[in-house]
Amino acid sequence: MGTLNPIKQIANKARKLRDDHRERHRPTGFGFALADSIHYLDAAQWDSVTANDSVFLSRDYLHVLESTGPENSKQRYALIFRGRTAVAAVAAQLVRASAAQVPKSRMKKPVAGSLKRIHQNVLVCGNLLSWGPHGVAFAPGEDPKTLWPAVAEALYRIRRADRLLSSTDMVMVKDIPRDMMQDANALKRISYRSVETEPNMVLTVSPNWRSYDDYLAALTASYRKTARKISEEIRTAGCVVETLGNVAEYAEAIHALYLQVHHRQGMRLVTLTPEFLPMLASTFGNGFRCTVIRKEKEILGFVTTLKDGETAVGYYIGFDSRANSELPIYFRLLQAVVEDSIQMGCRQVSFGRTALEPKARLGAKPVPVHIWVRHRVPAMNILLRGLMQTLSHEEAPDRSPFKPAP
Repeated sequence: MGTLNPIKQIANKARKLRDDHRERHRPTGFGFALADSIHYLDAAQWDSVTANDSVFLSRDYLHVLESTGPENSKQRYALIFRGRTAVAAVAAQLVRASAAQVPKSRMKKPVAGSLKRIHQNVLVCGNLLSWGPHGVAFAPGEDPKTLWPAVAEALYRIRRADRLLSSTDMVMVKDIPRDMMQDANALKRISYRSVETEPNMVLTVSPNWRSYDDYLAALTASYRKTARKISEEIRTAGCVVETLGNVAEYAEAIHALYLQVHHRQGMRLVTLTPEFLPMLASTFGNGFRCTVIRKEKEILGFVTTLKDGETAVGYYIGFDSRANSELPIYFRLLQAVVEDSIQMGCRQVSFGRTALEPKARLGAKPVPVHIWVRHRVPAMNILLRGLMQTLSHEEAPDRSPFKPAP
């Protein structure tokens, strides 16, 4: 088959640009209810869409986020309707960011100084305090591919509604896993651009693991020896690993340890408040754990685990830097998440996108994740595309710590 001549190629490209422009400015035909608080929306309608989705889209979690979330973010919501029936839900955050907040280690090539000085108000479809597709839920039985354009329209309406407060420069749809990418490709026709980020490290919990000892027994001899050595070093140093019964009582100490880890991170768009984790603990009860490593009366490190259906989310972590340089505090806390997940009856552990090597050694495997981004100024989308091409991400190491299945 011969190739098109240059004139036809230009004509086809112009036609596509025209069609995409029309699609971006054409209403989808769905109905929308926008809100600044989850409590302003009809609870039954929200639950009808999100009941089988992530805990991060539950009204209980979103209430915690609104009440004790980061000071520099604001929640925004939308319900999408076909007639009077809710078919999709959107949870978003408004936050201010700049290219200067992107760590140098994430750049394939330096970003110009002028770009670093540009601050952008970003509307994030998702949750900056979690990882995963926690910005969108589709009602059972609905085809996501047909609803993604409506999600884009909902975000456009939220952005326009917020103009009285400030203009929103950029929209980001956060953490779309590979199995959702084909449906989310509908965003490409609306000038969104995607980029792959660090993978989420996920450990599959075997149904044969009834205890942490069962997990250890499934490891090869060398990995099991290392895991036991970590636990023994903590024990020999006079430390105990225990679950906190009253997180609020230790809120100040826990927050100080969290900040020690948080301030070492290159990308810090938002920061937890001291009240966030205690309120999460009181809200979710047995679905939340805060495990600490304590030496006498001093807490040297903590990790939280949040039950999300059959997934245990190894959530926020903090530890004393000096103590961690002398003892394997961080590695022991990761082991505690595995133990907590087994006790909670979960089938997998979501460890997140940092420290890929130690999580791989636990047996976690990478799950690719993408974000989609669009700027309100068309010309900036070209610049944005170039900026996104400068971003790199760490590749997860390939580790096989488990014995072959019998």
